[in-house]
Amino acid sequence: MSEQLLIGGAWREGADGSRLAVTDPATGEEITTVASGTPGDAVAAVDAAAQAQPGWAAQAPRARAEVLRACWATLLDHTEELAALITREHGKPLADARAEIAYAAEFFRWNSEETVRIHGSISTAPGGGNRIIVRHPPVGVVLMITPWNFPAAMITRKVAPALAAGNAMVIKPAQETPLTALRVAELLEDAGVPPGVVNVVPTDDAAGWFEAAVDQRAVRMVSFTGSTEVGRLLLRRSADRVLKVAMELGGNAPFIVFGDADLDAAVEGAIVAKMRHSAQTCTAANRMFVESTVVDDFTERLGATMGALGVGNGFDEGVQCGPMISADAVAAIENLVTDAVRAGARVVTGGEAIARTGHFFAPTVLAGVSPDAPITREEVFGPVAPLVTFDDHDAMIGAANDTEMGLAAYVYTEDLAKGLAVAERLDAGMVGINRGTMSDPAAPFGGMKQSGLGREGAGEGIYEFCETQYIAASW
Repeated sequence: MSEQLLIGGAWREGADGSRLAVTDPATGEEITTVASGTPGDAVAAVDAAAQAQPGWAAQAPRARAEVLRACWATLLDHTEELAALITREHGKPLADARAEIAYAAEFFRWNSEETVRIHGSISTAPGGGNRIIVRHPPVGVVLMITPWNFPAAMITRKVAPALAAGNAMVIKPAQETPLTALRVAELLEDAGVPPGVVNVVPTDDAAGWFEAAVDQRAVRMVSFTGSTEVGRLLLRRSADRVLKVAMELGGNAPFIVFGDADLDAAVEGAIVAKMRHSAQTCTAANRMFVESTVVDDFTERLGATMGALGVGNGFDEGVQCGPMISADAVAAIENLVTDAVRAGARVVTGGEAIARTGHFFAPTVLAGVSPDAPITREEVFGPVAPLVTFDDHDAMIGAANDTEMGLAAYVYTEDLAKGLAVAERLDAGMVGINRGTMSDPAAPFGGMKQSGLGREGAGEGIYEFCETQYIAASW
């Protein structure tokens, strides 16, 4: 596996020879170093992408589709290698890492099928003077900035539809998890992606990287997954060049349990929605609203289940919650929990950092949390489940919607009509009814309000990486 930059199909050191340290969050020890790209390296990668893109776009849709299909098979063939790499640099349990690779690979299979279904249209103008022809060419060169919590899937969710549409790209993976990105890119080239179409430039100077790359004439789009705060900055800067943007930003998902819910299923779903991938996902249940008639029972069951989860190194048998990504992440979680307890919340289980090597926080359940407590206003990004009791359904929906975020939501009830009615009232781009997860390459992933712009996956995903061109023709 290379630990250098991938630019124009060649592996190379950064222009200034600097290296970026990659650490294991389970131990705090350095794993290795990778080349750290300079702003000049980002520009060189854009140039390489601009040179490679027209040839890739000129290939027949079926030819591109077959390359994507080969990418899907190649990633699956390397599941164990990639999963181990994710667990090493991210820390998530190995089972979650394997699931991520299956999910990441599936974007290539799905988009291989969508490649040949980029539809246009032809019609007669109402006045009869000409034909209206509409087609969807590729955008061109795309800057992709991806987060650390899904080192493979957040890349493939962008790369697969972008490749399918005929684009080339420059990827800046997260500073914490560059190894997976570099290996995935290497495997994509092995599967037949032409040199220069996919470029990867890790860096410890994210601002300088973006400032240099975004002003290059060949760049026509920015696709970003990360915090809303950073997303706003990138949106402002992208506006200077009137670039197309796709943004998957922060979340603050409500998890709603009605009195008629199957509590066994609700607890199981809550564990999935809160704790998968070590509770560091944008769709994680961040606030749990539980009807008063079942709150005591649900709290007891959830506390017992959360308290029994195995915490430790993701490679160890029986571990269900790995480390947090950094010491700063642990401190941020601890501050939110401390503030909630000071405001009257009760710790059912957990509630504190685990004193051991690495960055660990105990799976935590907090009862009696106020619906306007700071912990319900911020994305916790850690293994903490704040429980809010409700009686008034309308007031609860109002509280669930009382946030600038609108990515995901979860509803548990045995009354499907009620569940659907509540889902339609929630300001969330995705709602799971009696399910603790809803992500699927065949479904549109994205949020409302400040949780993002655009959709990834489904039929919509490939069009995010296309333009719309109208041709007026007479014959």
